[in-house]
Amino acid sequence: MRITGAVLERTGSPAPFATSRPFTVGPLDLDEPRAGEVLVRIEAAGVCHSDLSVVDGNRVRPTPMLLGHEAAGVVEALGETPGEAVHGSPDDLRVGDRVVLTFLPRCGTCPECATDGRLPCRVGSAANTQGALVGGGTRLHRDGQDVHHHLGVSAFATHAVVSRTSVVRVDHDVPPDVAALLGCAVLTGGGAVVNAGRPRTGDTVAVVGLGGVGMAALLVAVALGHEVVGIDTRPDKLAAARRLGASVAVEPDDLGATGVLAPVVVEAAGSARAFETALAATAPGGTTVTVGLPAPAARASVSPLTLTTEARTVVGSYLGSAVPERDIPRYVDLWRAGRLPLEALVSSRIALTDLDLAMDRLAAGGELRQLITFDERTTP
Repeated sequence: MRITGAVLERTGSPAPFATSRPFTVGPLDLDEPRAGEVLVRIEAAGVCHSDLSVVDGNRVRPTPMLLGHEAAGVVEALGETPGEAVHGSPDDLRVGDRVVLTFLPRCGTCPECATDGRLPCRVGSAANTQGALVGGGTRLHRDGQDVHHHLGVSAFATHAVVSRTSVVRVDHDVPPDVAALLGCAVLTGGGAVVNAGRPRTGDTVAVVGLGGVGMAALLVAVALGHEVVGIDTRPDKLAAARRLGASVAVEPDDLGATGVLAPVVVEAAGSARAFETALAATAPGGTTVTVGLPAPAARASVSPLTLTTEARTVVGSYLGSAVPERDIPRYVDLWRAGRLPLEALVSSRIALTDLDLAMDRLAAGGELRQLITFDERTTP
């Protein structure tokens, strides 16, 4: 079928991206879903720092690539008999269902899939690195040439074909704007708290880096009844953290004056300095969880003696150590109960043609989540 999508032509283009214009928005051909795959009409897609890291070259991916890995949409076709049980997706998946797209498909059989989310699936990770689907190869083409998939999703388009292990069904009372955020920001940030940090009742949770993922971690921690400390270099984000429930919101340089040390600290900025700040904010016996994705060459300074004498734990958490089909319903329940105001994460709405500028705004640090929304009448 013919779709419209935003293709990243090359990585490492110089900023500002509004001038270098690494994206081309135009028509593409999308294959029909094969066995074990789903055709999804995209309703909303979030712009995440992991997209920016491919654009600026910090995360090397093959190009041309159709970016976008955080989204929600409606199932339009199944590549196999509806209702057949497939690991990682609802057994009752039907045409017309709203689904959250997640960027780490799980095969369900490799040793990593047996770690309850702690390790990313070996098969899914290999496919993501290749820019392919877990079923092998690509389903996207332009002028007779293959276009690579981004993390098995490629959501910056009107439609996507994905593995059934890349979708989780949600009820239609969950609007697309909320459902889209569940696929990355909330799974990653919330999971860093719930699955990796595991704070006990009464524990304070600190969050370093208040972008989309960090603010999602803050919202989930508040929803679960924890006192939260927000740490960021931008006054506007600190103000937003206070509005969303943080009892303390400070810049890194002012952290020492507060005397605050938290048993659980989440680093969500993706920089060496942020990681060091998170370590400094962690109480003796506490856990530092890092979910940020810094540049590959980034290095941080750590005192092994402090880790030993203070019985510290440092945990790396990819996708919030999540099992999406288990965790997404938990966040939906919190949202339905009015305890998890995910709508607050949407800082602006953009068109597909605004992606170059959106990457500049994301790089500047002022956005939480820019959301691309697609009208169901949109045609290529």
